[in-house]
Amino acid sequence: MTRRDWRKLGPGAAKFATLATFVVLLAFPFYWMLIATFKQNIDLYAVENNPFKFNLPPTLDHLKLLFFETGYVRWIGNTALVGVIVVIITLFLAVPAAYSLARLTGRWGQRMGIAIFLTYLIPPTLLFIPLSRVVAVLGLQDTIWSVVLVYPSFTVPFSIWLLMGFFKSIPKELEDAAMVDGLTRFGAFVKLVIPISTSGILTVVIFTFTLVTQEFVYALTFISPESQQMVGVGIPIFLVRGDVYFWGSLMAACLITSVPIALLYNTFLDRFIAGFTVGAVK
Repeated sequence: MTRRDWRKLGPGAAKFATLATFVVLLAFPFYWMLIATFKQNIDLYAVENNPFKFNLPPTLDHLKLLFFETGYVRWIGNTALVGVIVVIITLFLAVPAAYSLARLTGRWGQRMGIAIFLTYLIPPTLLFIPLSRVVAVLGLQDTIWSVVLVYPSFTVPFSIWLLMGFFKSIPKELEDAAMVDGLTRFGAFVKLVIPISTSGILTVVIFTFTLVTQEFVYALTFISPESQQMVGVGIPIFLVRGDVYFWGSLMAACLITSVPIALLYNTFLDRFIAGFTVGAVK
């Protein structure tokens, strides 16, 4: 090929190389988790073996340990239940609050929204002690309802701040026209504003559910029984015993738990990006 041909291929080749690099880097953790899930321990720990391929026949022992000797399935159920409930609570509180601050409070709405968002930035290490007192007084210790009570304390503030930008990006004239046509303020909000804000609401749902699956401090502090554990706490606690790490089962648990979330992100990626960037070019 001539130099001119290489110059023509240059931009496309560079773009392909960059994309391929990102794909490999992003896919590698999933590849390693998949390999480790089925590797025999002797194959995994032998330093002379290639860790990225099967040097011995695959095994199902790690999956048997995960599903039959731990409460993994119960932990996933607990996490899913808490996630759904917290998402519903967050939407119920954040959507009307964000609309009120964006439309009905004048110039003080933005300041109040920032003040609410700042509460999200307070680290859990400062809050878990007073919140544990609240949980104990309410008699929710060692139940999943303790985290159902606590998680909205950090999902709602961020969701309000995020949705405020979405509601502000909607022209106010649309709501005025809807009310001229006979709708009340609430009717315009339900029938006009919420459908237009689907991307922002979906972003809140994904963000909230992801936080529930990843949160560690509160779940570790408020819940002790194995049957009530969340998946993010149960996996490291019951698959790490002293200085013994059950790497195969750990990787299997991480793979099974992360794949649905990764698929969810990729399915709604465009809406998710729109949810975070809606007000950036206004």
